[in-house]
Amino acid sequence: MADDKLQLYLAHRPALVDYAAPIVGCRARAEDVVQEAWLRFSRQADEADIRHPASYLYRIVRNLALDQTRRTATEKAQPGGDELLAELPASTASPEQAVSQQSELAAISRALEELPLRTRTAFEMHRLGGHTLQQVANHLEVSVSLVHQLVRDALAHCLAQLEDEL
Repeated sequence: MADDKLQLYLAHRPALVDYAAPIVGCRARAEDVVQEAWLRFSRQADEADIRHPASYLYRIVRNLALDQTRRTATEKAQPGGDELLAELPASTASPEQAVSQQSELAAISRALEELPLRTRTAFEMHRLGGHTLQQVANHLEVSVSLVHQLVRDALAHCLAQLEDEL
């Protein structure tokens, strides 16, 4: 059966290269695709039920040629893309950064606890809760300018605490 596969391949090889060349855009790449197709075709178990071996071989060539075309298009769209990906920083913090961030959060939390209730509420609603100054003013039943001052005071206090602790 292996000899039958080889004979089939050799008989269709020039036609397979002609078939792949327009898909990949180059006869040299078509030769590579046909060679890869032969390797895949020859590895098929002799017991495999392939009713139309020539059609199967053409299908392998077509699929490999299309894969090659996609790969080439991707490389043209982003040359050196693999190298660029390797240089990107990790999306997670390093252990040192994580510890530093945790200590900063703890310092801010302590600073917020030191604030008067109204100042802390104004800050948390506006800066952490995303409420507008007007919404905070309505909630606290004070003027917008007073809310602005409260938020600014809270922020200054938190920054001062951060500087002292770090």
